Parts: sequence; C-alpha cells; structure tokens
Amino acid sequence: MTDTDSRYEAVRSRDARFDGVFFFAVETTGIYCRPSCPAVTPKRHNVRFFATAAAAQGSGFRACRRCRPDAVPGSAEWNVRADVVGRAMRMIADGVVDREGVAGLAARLGYSTRQVQRQLTGELGAGPVALARAQRAHAARVLLQTTGLPVTQIAFAAGFASVRQFNDTMRAVYAATPSELRAAAPRSGRTARRTPTPTAGIPLRLAHRGPYRPGPVFDLLAHEAVPGVEDVSGPPGARTYRRTLRLPYGTGIAAVDERTGTARTTTGAHPGGWLDARVHLTDPRDLTTAVQRLRRLFDLDADPYAVDERLGADPRLAPLIAARPGLRSPGAADPDELAVRALAGRDEAARLVQRYGKRLDAPCGSLTHLFPEPGVLAEAEPDSTLGALAAALADGTVRLGPGADRDEAREALAAVPGLDERTIAVIRTRALGDPDVAPPGPDVPDSWRPWRSYALNHLRAAGELEYP
Repeated sequence: MTDTDSRYEAVRSRDARFDGVFFFAVETTGIYCRPSCPAVTPKRHNVRFFATAAAAQGSGFRACRRCRPDAVPGSAEWNVRADVVGRAMRMIADGVVDREGVAGLAARLGYSTRQVQRQLTGELGAGPVALARAQRAHAARVLLQTTGLPVTQIAFAAGFASVRQFNDTMRAVYAATPSELRAAAPRSGRTARRTPTPTAGIPLRLAHRGPYRPGPVFDLLAHEAVPGVEDVSGPPGARTYRRTLRLPYGTGIAAVDERTGTARTTTGAHPGGWLDARVHLTDPRDLTTAVQRLRRLFDLDADPYAVDERLGADPRLAPLIAARPGLRSPGAADPDELAVRALAGRDEAARLVQRYGKRLDAPCGSLTHLFPEPGVLAEAEPDSTLGALAAALADGTVRLGPGADRDEAREALAAVPGLDERTIAVIRTRALGDPDVAPPGPDVPDSWRPWRSYALNHLRAAGELEYP
C-alpha cells in the first residue's frame, strides 16, 4: 500500500484491513478519514493520503465524526519494525514524550533531537510532538464521550500539561470544544457514560483490527497467572483477566474481559472489534501508558490479515490458520517482570512476589502486590542466574522497554551467565514483542518469516507444541 492508486482502490472498496495503515483526507471538506469510512467516496483528485493521523491534523484536516479515524488500532508496522522510527513510535505510544519531552525520547534512542525530528517527519509527515499531541487528543475524546470524568481530570489523564493546552488542541483537531464533543457522543455512549468508581475504574474499549481469538490468549494468561499479581476468573468464553500495574506516576489495576464486541460489514468482511477493559489508577496521568501496556499484552495492534495470509500458504499451517483466524502472539504488560518470570517459572515467581513484592496500599480482592522490581531482586538473590538477570535489568545492561533495540537486547541477554537460549527466545517474543522468533528445538522453516512467533503460537494452540 505504498502507491496512491492502490490506496485509493482500498478507499473505494472501504477495505477495513487498511484502517490505521494509512489515512486519507478530502480537500473539499477539510476532513480526514479511515479507509473504511462509509461516506460517499470522494473524487480521486480531491484526496490526499497520510501515514498517520498526526500528519493529517498537521495539514489542517479534522477527524471525520462518522468513521472516527483517530480510534483505529495503531499500525502493526511499528510493532514489527526494529529501526529507529519503529522504536520511536512505540515509545511515543507509551507516553515517553508526554513525560520526558522530545529530548528524553532522543536520549533513549541514542540520537539527537534534530535527527529524531528529521526521521519521523520525513517518513511519517509529523514529528514527535505532533504524534504525541494526536494521541493525547484521541485519548481525551474517548474519555469525554464514554465516561463522566470531570473535564479537568480528563485533560491531565490524557497527558496534557494544562487545561488551556487541552482546550486549544481539541478545538484544532475536532473543530469542537470538549463540552461540545461530550454532547455529541453517540447515544450508546451517553447511555453508558458514568463517573468511574474506585471499584469499577475507567471503562475502555481496546480496539483491534480483523478477527481476534481471545480463547488461547486467556488460556495462556490463566496458565501463567502469578497469585497476588494476576488472576483469571469466570468460565471459558467469558473470563476476566486482572492484574496490578507499576506505572510511571503510580500504580494501577486493570481488568480485561474475554468477551469481544465485533462487527461485520454487509460484504462479510471482518473490520475488527474490541476488548472491554477497566483501569483503576492512583494517578490519572498514567492512563495512556496503562492502555498501551494492555495493548501490547494482548497484541491488539497486530495485522492478522498479513500474518494469516503468509502463514496460511504453508501446507502444515493452513488448517491451523483456518481453524483460528486472528490468533495473536501475546506480549507483556511489564517487560522486566516477564523476563524474570520466563526464567523463574510460575511457582518461583509466586514466591518472589510474596517475599519481595510491594504490597498495594489498597488491595483489590486477590490482587495484593506489585511484582518486585529488578533492583530489589538483584540485591536479594545475588548469587544466581536470576540475580544476574535482575542486575542487568536494573542497571540498564539489558533494556526491554518499548523502545529497546532488539538486536542489542538479544546480545545483552546472551551475555547473562546461565541464561539459556530457550528462555532468551521467550523474552524476545513476549517482552520485546518480536514477531519473528524461532526458539531452539522445533523445526521452524524460514518460509514462516517474518511471523515465526505467530506460527509457533498456532502449533501450541493446536496442541502440537508445549508452552515454554
């Protein structure tokens, strides 16, 4: 989808597969849309294409109120790519620019602010400030139209530095004030809207593109759940996963339901759906970060069409793909925690939580602790592989965050004494979100690239391969 003619054909056919992959704007109306927008297709000479919503906004276009282009899942490209642009996009989504500014983003990437600005603008049509601004605006609109939170609280929860900045941005992006946006919420949103309570948290819909198979993901989370930090309740098909979160400004408790809300078009296409979630935070400024970490855990920005098309061409995988279209490769809500758990195993992780984990100020049912930080584990368990890994995580020798360089991380993990290749493969797949990991042992052909992590998940879901 690099040439404009192909993109226009996707717009003409209202192809939901490309929602979030690119955006189009109509010069005669001043509005930008997602490819699947149901409005009348504009004439080709009036259409402009953009790689990001931020680029469209920067060119003076406002978001379509009918198709809500700002609400589409993020482009799967940013999770797949390991270059500086992909790493930058993952960190911006995690809220790094909101917390540390462009200088902080550049320092994490190892580039100057000018280099980062040049690369992002050159490829995406928008710099880091504009990209973060678009993300804040979307988060604020969703909160305005789906919750009863006070406007001031929404401004800071979405990442704005001031209410004035919030008001100015919302008018620029949506051509409406926050109050007008709230009043324009769809009837279903107005009916469901309420002020979140401490027990209910902030209600969210975590969008995904294409089909989504929640069962295997919840099976894995239930199998791995560490008491005190996580729990999975309810019958299969209607389970709820809950966990504690350590966040930049405070702590949180998140709950995600297995049930999905999906929609199908009149042509039988599967544009996507969402997972219902609730997030309770001690500091509302952590909302964007919490949402992105849940998205990575449930692999909600993946492109199931690309994955299934490539893997479905393999005779061995074809029946598995047909049986489970949209199967995801789960990530991690906390990469450092996942690395320790991959090495320690569930039972040992539970011991570490009870012995070294920080107890929540306000426990919620069985959720009582945060997983212990690497620095704590490095001091408590110094004479072991676990201690060596924890020390490497604590001092930054091993970096697994959203902007980590995957090649450097792999080399750093290999240098940890006693860390075997199988554990490193799990960490790369889950903590780093690498879609193309082949652990030692099983026969993994090169024809499965660049989706070998997904191929192995299909084999596990079919019972042909054990979970690590």
